[in-house]
Amino acid sequence: MADVIDLGKYGPAFTQDPHPVYAELRALGPVHRVRLPAPDAHHETWLIVGYEEARAALADPRLAKDGQKIGVTFLDEQLIGKYLLVADPPQHTRLRSLIAREFTGRRVEKLRPRVQEITDTLLDEMLPRGRADFVESFAYPLPLTVICELLGVPEIDRAAFRAISSEAVAPTSGESEYEAFVQLAAYLNDLIEYKQSAGPADDLLSSLIRTTAEDGDRLSPQELRGMAFVLLIAGHETTVNLLAGGVHALLTHPDQLAALRADMTLLDGAVEEMLRYEGPVENATFRYAAEPLSIAGTAVGAGEAVMVGLTAADRDGVRFPAPDRFDIRRDARGHVAFGHGIHYCLGAPLARLEARVALRALLDRCPDLALDGPAGDWLPGMLMRGVRTLPLRWG
Repeated sequence: MADVIDLGKYGPAFTQDPHPVYAELRALGPVHRVRLPAPDAHHETWLIVGYEEARAALADPRLAKDGQKIGVTFLDEQLIGKYLLVADPPQHTRLRSLIAREFTGRRVEKLRPRVQEITDTLLDEMLPRGRADFVESFAYPLPLTVICELLGVPEIDRAAFRAISSEAVAPTSGESEYEAFVQLAAYLNDLIEYKQSAGPADDLLSSLIRTTAEDGDRLSPQELRGMAFVLLIAGHETTVNLLAGGVHALLTHPDQLAALRADMTLLDGAVEEMLRYEGPVENATFRYAAEPLSIAGTAVGAGEAVMVGLTAADRDGVRFPAPDRFDIRRDARGHVAFGHGIHYCLGAPLARLEARVALRALLDRCPDLALDGPAGDWLPGMLMRGVRTLPLRWG
């Protein structure tokens, strides 16, 4: 059995900046047995930190997302039901096919005018103040408003939903995580029942309720709840961190900010570099070895958990030279911030659209944009990568 590396020994510094630890691990090899830090300190898993190994693992059908294949059902699945992130083919193929057409590049592009309108409204409210917490005033409400409008979540529910979802993806304790999922399940049940009783409406959740595949297949009530869960959570939490992390990277690298201001044709590449440099998802959700296998020469036993390090892979110097340098002119294509393989993020086109619209508008309207103090605490746990607050000031 491999030696277990206790990530908790690195203390709060690991949450603040895990990159040196991942670099240290990569220097020793691409795969390690680790014990997770708090609040998951009782968990052990294999952690993949090399780029090529991570990319291969993300597409390896022997690494199952469905814990039931090894006789385990986890909290989120118990309370929410089966959803895309905990399903394997053929179930995953079926679920994804019923939603994928809503997130094509062409469909998402039609949302650009509304994303621009929401962006402009938020900036109109924020800019007269001269300074603000970027997360609270902009990075959170933009994607939250977009995905809630898309799914048809009533505006009155959005503040409460934000608080619940934040605790679900970055829990401060096991008890608070459990309560967050209980509340989410109850809320989604009520929302779906409301949509079903209200009759036809022009929103995605109503469309999913009505959707029937060519063979007559449609989502069950439990599957509807799971689909609403993953779309609402993944549809805004990750983009919050992309926006805040991207702005933080720009403002802490003034040469790159100046280059982007001088040539906004670099914007698309800048967004890709933001995703590579400080992606919003630190590690992919767990996979489980459905059979004994070898990853880069390391034997992984059947049933053992495997965590694929997205952040670690995207700082692998073999794939991205000088990986710790933030360089908006870098060819960052091939990064795994959105995953890889059949579980590649369904909402990637929407996240990219929101980031491009938001950053262009922010830089256009704030020529003197600057940090107004240090960023706040980084999110706990090893799933999401983002700051709780980002104080900014401008002219």
